[in-house]
Amino acid sequence: MQNIVILAGNIGQTPETRTTQSGSAITRFTLATSRPRYAEGRVLRDENGYRVQDTKWHRITCFNGLGKSVQQYCEEGMKLMVRGRIRYTKWTDADGINHYGCEIIAETVDFLSRARQTETDDDDQFIDKDDILA
Repeated sequence: MQNIVILAGNIGQTPETRTTQSGSAITRFTLATSRPRYAEGRVLRDENGYRVQDTKWHRITCFNGLGKSVQQYCEEGMKLMVRGRIRYTKWTDADGINHYGCEIIAETVDFLSRARQTETDDDDQFIDKDDILA
């Protein structure tokens, strides 16, 4: 059996990166996925005729180089496809109360919308056809 998940959605907030004591980079963000809400086999619509959507939020974690790329090029609202695996966690707080969590450990991230421009990007890197003909 395999633990595989594929999600396509919008980034909820600008990704945040932290570095562990061992030097590994960990980048985290949330991803919103939506689907139409159904009742009795039909898509529900609101009073204006628009489809009612069920939105779910997923916590995504990226490591090292993948996390660096996400941090550098992604921002809130951008559309992504994330392929990875589900990881469940359990921890006990200082009061002895058990807490449970779920996150997606990303293995690949595909940009479905245009990546943001970085300060090192330069429009001069493209060759104008008039320069070639001159």
